[in-house]
Amino acid sequence: TKAIYLVLSVLIYLQITRHESFEQAPMYVAVMTYLGFGIVTLFGYLRDFLRAVGLEKCHVAQERVEQKDFIPLYQDFENFYTRNLYMRVRDNWNRPVCSLPGPVFDLMERVSDDYNWTFRLTGRTIHNVINMGSYNYLGFAENNADFLKTVAEKTQHYGVGVCSTRKEIGNLSIHEELEQLVANFIGVESSMIFGMGFATNSMNIPALVGKGCLILSDELNHTSLILGARLSGATIRVFKHNNMHSLEKMLREAICSGQPRTHRPWRKILIMVEGVYSMEGSVVRLPEIIALKKKYKAYLYLDEAHSIGAVGPTGRGVTELFDVDPADVDVMMGTFTKSFGAAGGYIAGKKELVEYLRSHSHSAVYASAMSPPVTEQIIRAMKCIMGKDGSTEGIRRIRQLAENTRYFRARLKEMGFIIYGNNDSPVVPILLYMPGKVVAFAREMLTRKIGVVVVGFPATAITEARARFCLSAAHTRDMLNQVHTQTHTHTHTAKLTNISVLVEYFSPEQNTQHSERLFLVSSGAAPSGRSGRRSVSEILTAEIFPKA
Repeated sequence: TKAIYLVLSVLIYLQITRHESFEQAPMYVAVMTYLGFGIVTLFGYLRDFLRAVGLEKCHVAQERVEQKDFIPLYQDFENFYTRNLYMRVRDNWNRPVCSLPGPVFDLMERVSDDYNWTFRLTGRTIHNVINMGSYNYLGFAENNADFLKTVAEKTQHYGVGVCSTRKEIGNLSIHEELEQLVANFIGVESSMIFGMGFATNSMNIPALVGKGCLILSDELNHTSLILGARLSGATIRVFKHNNMHSLEKMLREAICSGQPRTHRPWRKILIMVEGVYSMEGSVVRLPEIIALKKKYKAYLYLDEAHSIGAVGPTGRGVTELFDVDPADVDVMMGTFTKSFGAAGGYIAGKKELVEYLRSHSHSAVYASAMSPPVTEQIIRAMKCIMGKDGSTEGIRRIRQLAENTRYFRARLKEMGFIIYGNNDSPVVPILLYMPGKVVAFAREMLTRKIGVVVVGFPATAITEARARFCLSAAHTRDMLNQVHTQTHTHTHTAKLTNISVLVEYFSPEQNTQHSERLFLVSSGAAPSGRSGRRSVSEILTAEIFPKA
C-alpha cells in the first residue's frame, strides 16, 4: 500500500510540474530591450541637464536653499528612475476605480496637462471595464445582499472597528472562531490571524529567527518576506527560483561550514518559499523542498498568499495540490486579501508555534485587532468553500476558477504568446519585454475596456517586462473570449515605431493635453514566428522590421 501511494504521489507531482513553462526570448529581443532602456537613460540625463540649467521646468521635490548644508532628504540619483522613466508612464497605474472591483468595474477618466506629473478628472466614467488585474480568485469580492447578510449582522452587533489590540480588550469571539476555522480548513493544530497581510510576514519572521540564524530565500519571494528577513537580523542567502540543486548546495554548505568566521553551527536554518509566485505564475516544488528540509534538519516557511483557496481540488492550497501532509510544513502563512475577498493574514502550524507568536510577534502585541465585518466576511467565505453553509457554491467556484485558468492559458498559447507559470496557476504573465510595448499594451487595452496590470523593472528582470492577467471564478467565458480577441487583435494590428516610443518618454513639456490613450497605426497580420510561439514584442517587432 505504501509503495502504491508513493508511486501515485510521484505521478501527481510530475503531472503538475511538467506543465510549467519559462520560454526564453530570442537574443534580438533582449538586445532591443537593453537598447530601449539605454536610450531612455541617455535622454533622462539630458532632461536632468536641461532642468539644471533652467531650460525645462523641474517638477521634482528639491532641497531648500536654507538647508543646503543639511544631510539631503532627496537623493537625486536614486530618484532618477522615478523622474525620467516611471513618471512618463505612470498613467498606467493607480487608476481611480469607482465601483465594486468584481469581474468588471468602472474607472474615473483622468488626463494630464503636464505629462503625468499631475492628473485631473474629466468627470467622465469608463463603464464595464473587464477586470483582469484583481486577485479576486473566487469572486468573493461581491455585493450580493443575500451572501453578505451575516456580514451586515455582525457589523450591526460589533461595529466596524475594535480600537484596541487583542492583547488588551480587542479579542472578540469571532476572532477565535475564525482561528479555529482556519486551523480546521488547513489541517493543522492551531492558527493565528492578523489584520494586515503584508505585516503577517514582515512582523512575524523577526519573531522566529534572529542573529545566528540562516534564511534561505527563493530569489522571487515577495517584498514582505524580504523585509521580514532583513528586519530579523539573520543571515540571508538567496537560491535560484525553484532550483533544488541551488537550494541543496546552500544547505550542504551551511551544514558543513557553519557561521562565517566562527564556523559555529547555525541556530536555525529557515527555508522561505511561496506557494504560487505572483509575478511568475509558477508553483513551488513543495515535495522536493520538504524532502531537503527533512534531510538537512531545516525549517520551512510557506507563504500561501496566492495559493490558499485558489489551487487544490478543494482550495486548500499547494499542500493539497501535491497531496503532502500540512504537518511537514513548519510555518504556514496565508492572506485573506485574495481568495476570500477581505483583508489580513494568518500563521498556522503547531500549537506551540502559535502560542509563541502570541507573545513575541510585534504584529500580535501592538497592531489593532481585525475589523469585525472583515472577520465575518472571511468566516462566510471559508465556510462557503468548506461547504459548511449547506451549499455547493464554494466548490463550484473553485472548479470554475480551475476551468477558467486552463482555458485562458491554453488559448493564449494557441495564439503564440509566451506566457510563464504553471497550468494550475490563476496568475498568467504574458511577456512584453520592451518598455515601449508595456506602455502601449496597457493604454490600448484600456481603450478596449480591458483593465490589465503591467509590470516592469525593477519589479521584474530588466528584460522580462510583462502584463499580468489574474483569473477569477466570476469571469464568464464571454469575458475571457473578449480579452483573447482584443489581445490578439491589438498585437497583430498595432505598429509602435521607435520615434513614437521616444515621444512617449521625452516629448517637450508643452501645454498639450495628454490622456490615457495611445495612437497606433493599423497594419496587416504579422508573419509567423519561430515554432508558432511569439511574444507581444516579437509580433510588434516583426511588424516594424519585416523580413525581406
